[in-house]
Amino acid sequence: MSSTIKKRLAATAVCVAWAFGAQAAETQLIVDADQPGPVIDRHVYGQFAEHLGSGIYGGMWVGPDSKIPNVRGWRKDVVAALKALKVPVVRWPGGCFADEYHWRDGIGPRDQRPVKLNTSWGGVPENNAVGTHEFFDLVEQIGSEAYVNGNLGTGSAREMAEWMEYMTAEGNSSLAQLRRKNGRDRPFRVNYFAIGNEAWGCGGQMRPEYYTDQFRQVAAFLKAPSNNRPVIIASGGTGLQTNWTEMLSNGVPGVDSISHHEYTLPTGDWERKGSAVGFPESEWIATLAHTLSIDEIIKRNSAVLDRNDPKKKIGFYFDEWGSWYDAEPGSNPSFLVQRNTLRDALLAALLFNVFLAHADRVKMSNVAQMVNVLQAMIQTRGDQLVLTPTYYAFALYTPFQDATSLPSRIENNPVYKVGSVEMPGLSATAARGKDGKLYIGLVNANATQAAELTVRVGTATPAAVHGRLLTALAMDAQNEFGKPAQVVPRAFEARAADGKLLLKIPPKSILVVAVET
Repeated sequence: MSSTIKKRLAATAVCVAWAFGAQAAETQLIVDADQPGPVIDRHVYGQFAEHLGSGIYGGMWVGPDSKIPNVRGWRKDVVAALKALKVPVVRWPGGCFADEYHWRDGIGPRDQRPVKLNTSWGGVPENNAVGTHEFFDLVEQIGSEAYVNGNLGTGSAREMAEWMEYMTAEGNSSLAQLRRKNGRDRPFRVNYFAIGNEAWGCGGQMRPEYYTDQFRQVAAFLKAPSNNRPVIIASGGTGLQTNWTEMLSNGVPGVDSISHHEYTLPTGDWERKGSAVGFPESEWIATLAHTLSIDEIIKRNSAVLDRNDPKKKIGFYFDEWGSWYDAEPGSNPSFLVQRNTLRDALLAALLFNVFLAHADRVKMSNVAQMVNVLQAMIQTRGDQLVLTPTYYAFALYTPFQDATSLPSRIENNPVYKVGSVEMPGLSATAARGKDGKLYIGLVNANATQAAELTVRVGTATPAAVHGRLLTALAMDAQNEFGKPAQVVPRAFEARAADGKLLLKIPPKSILVVAVET
């Protein structure tokens, strides 16, 4: 394990409340239902689609002439699966690809669009079949909101300003007329617009000071009608960095939110990240423990924001997160193809619980990525489609969209330890849903041991819970093409007995329940 991962685990040990008391003590989840906290922004369950491998082409876009059922080129099965999740927002066109994407290449008749090289991801041809109009068609079919990532790396303030005008102008400017000529009369609804991506890395190898000046210039020219003004997102840091947040939140005009990226590698070594399947329990726990260390990333950046933005006008967006393993053997390593297993589902649920603990600051997150890339929600092959364990983790947590968070804590949380790595065995979150019900999300990270948890809501004993459980026999259980799915939610319920509501939570599982009092 790398020194970076070890440091983050050490930080987690300081900042996460672990109960190291006698293991025989009763483990309790206590929810304070009378002390509502901030609303959980539904955009925390956002998605990310990049021009990378088959993440878009083939995975979602097959073209209107394809034999695969589609609506104007977008696969019907993928759209239906995403609609079922109530996907709140989709980020496009990248990622690293965003900083080499020129929007004019993706408008007009598709057979006349230029073919470029995707130099970010494998040097493969990019025919620009999916451009501005196609993207907005996708989000409108899903019923989602649009997050457009502008090109700062190889673009310019003028290019981004003209793209904004093309998308949002209501009058008769030449760009508004060009949009109409290309088939869209009314303006597109641009909910979010980012100025660059990972400016510290693939977006230009910039220093925070230089990027901040670039941001100020571009933001000054991003003009849109008052009724269609997007949230403007600044490209922030990664890992435990706080210098980007410090610089961008310190009186910089135009900053509505700051993005932050972090991926989870089982080994912490980018040269040998670890396999997506067939891994030992030591890599299971390393992966999940690192996921919890993101709590420390948020705390450090929130402390900066609390100092520079005490009125909490600036959002903190985790707009790229997920697992990153060694590429699937036999695949193009630049396409970032990897299996998706039960481990990935637990990673997602643990991170949801972390984000929800910081609902006052974390207003959006975007899993990387939506289809066929990295921690994919959906996998496609030809006309086949598989919903991954990560998809079902999102499905379980849909009641938390726009719910009101409730303080909760676990007393006598069992410790899960493998070798030198240890972490809390259980993770929990609680909220009051928009439907008025009290929901609890639980994760048992222990790969081999079940857990028993008594639930209390204030001074009351809940009468029962009912919901869904996600688990499987193997740590690397997956849903594969042409085979019965191994990782799917199943019904769960429990009732109080002798004045106590006791939940028996299987190992390596996610449980989301509604509470009856």
